[in-house]
Amino acid sequence: MKNNANRIQPELTQQRGVFTISLDFELYWGFVGERSVKQYTENLLGVYSAIPAILKIFNEYNIHATWATIGFLFFDTFESLLKSTPSRIPKYIDSELSPYKYITSALHTNEDELIHFAPSLIKTVSSSANQEIGSHTFSHYYCLEKGQDLAAFKADLVAAMSIAKKNKLKITSLVFPRNQYNPEYLSVCKELGVVAVRGNESFWIYKAADNNNNSLIRRAFRLADTYINISGQNTYSQTVLSRKFPFNIPSSRFLRPYSKRLKYLEPYKLRRIKSGLTYAAKSRQIYHLWWHPHNFGSNLDKNLHFLKKVLNHYSILNKTHGMESLNMSELSDRLFIERSRNVYPRH
Repeated sequence: MKNNANRIQPELTQQRGVFTISLDFELYWGFVGERSVKQYTENLLGVYSAIPAILKIFNEYNIHATWATIGFLFFDTFESLLKSTPSRIPKYIDSELSPYKYITSALHTNEDELIHFAPSLIKTVSSSANQEIGSHTFSHYYCLEKGQDLAAFKADLVAAMSIAKKNKLKITSLVFPRNQYNPEYLSVCKELGVVAVRGNESFWIYKAADNNNNSLIRRAFRLADTYINISGQNTYSQTVLSRKFPFNIPSSRFLRPYSKRLKYLEPYKLRRIKSGLTYAAKSRQIYHLWWHPHNFGSNLDKNLHFLKKVLNHYSILNKTHGMESLNMSELSDRLFIERSRNVYPRH
């Protein structure tokens, strides 16, 4: 298996607008302690249709994307996963957040392995053109929850790197689960070979926080920001991002899935994304769109239709302004070159 990430040649480094896409691939591990399996089974099983469909569209539009994948997904059974558990695991104060506690119970309840493990889907993604397998940590590790620490995070990330290596994949990009971006952990990322992480938008409603501080008010404002411009365009200068290493490539917009209840707002959601993309293309900045594959697990046709509208707009910007699609690894190569131009050391 190869980790497909086209390397940028020096002669092609004149700054142009960049469209970056990352997907948080987690299946049920993203919901442990929050929702029961039954509450989200349709979406999780729908991933097996959603991912091939997304890849087909990406290929059609020549989209390069990063799939931030939980290390657990590389396994095929709970038993095989348990054999690779790190010696040090997070000790969250809220024990319900721990996937290791859940694994023990799942062994005795015959939980569906299809919504917990996905080695075949990882292989499908990694063998597809221009797609990068990144890390979403080994266990969906929460970097801001009380009880966890730096040593446990390092053990988790070592395990994630190890299982990827066994599958002939090299991890260089990381997305913090639940967007719990923790700058204190960047030293571990750097030590283990991660060159790029996805940070958060700078506006206050997107500030990284643990579960207890993710208030209803903030969630309401984030929902509103999907349809009207509250936080700004959230695009980023390549020169500015190149100054710090590992590179923080922040999110611009979460691609919220189709909702029947909010279907009349879909045109506003599209306008919001298209506006940000256009701004990034004209100003030669970075626009970073993200979502989860399971977001497309239900209402697949409607979500794919919306995605095509976004990518159609990107295609126009590619033709008119030279905007290009780069996954996080490829964009890191571009930022290294920009960094060297500005006399910043590589490490």
